[in-house]
Amino acid sequence: MALLPILCYPHPRLHTVAKPVQVVDTRIKTLITDMLETMYDAKGIGLAATQVDIHERLVVIDTSDERNQPLVLINPEIVWASPDKILNEEGCLSVPGIYDGVERFTSVHVKALDGEGVSRVIQAEELLAVCVQHEMDHLLGKVFVEYLSPLKRNRIKTKMIKLQRDEKLEGKR
Repeated sequence: MALLPILCYPHPRLHTVAKPVQVVDTRIKTLITDMLETMYDAKGIGLAATQVDIHERLVVIDTSDERNQPLVLINPEIVWASPDKILNEEGCLSVPGIYDGVERFTSVHVKALDGEGVSRVIQAEELLAVCVQHEMDHLLGKVFVEYLSPLKRNRIKTKMIKLQRDEKLEGKR
């Protein structure tokens, strides 16, 4: 098990479209374990492989209070979305400390392979539905701040660049 480095916005590789996972093998199972460890360590509820600079269609999620109900989605696709939407405040491990409102479907059905390569349909509602949509956006090369106005997005981009620059300077001391 290993903690993986998480790419931070506005890193250009966050905009890479992920390719389908071809086979659920030992490499993918190890990646799932590492991604879950990384997500839990970062206090997140979801992590897409894109965020750890691996551009394959793999997402891990755990919205449980006890942090003991991991959900693995390999090659996920939304097969149904509710007509209803909700404006929810979202954050992202790739945009630390930033939260803002994004409109998402309140409920979705997602077809995906699980961590063993078995095809399943997950019925997700509320927080889980929001998290699934957020993580699936990463697989398309989209970060949640792209739903915000250009003004807000530019402010966040500037703030993140400054934060990363400050962290590099701090590391040199």
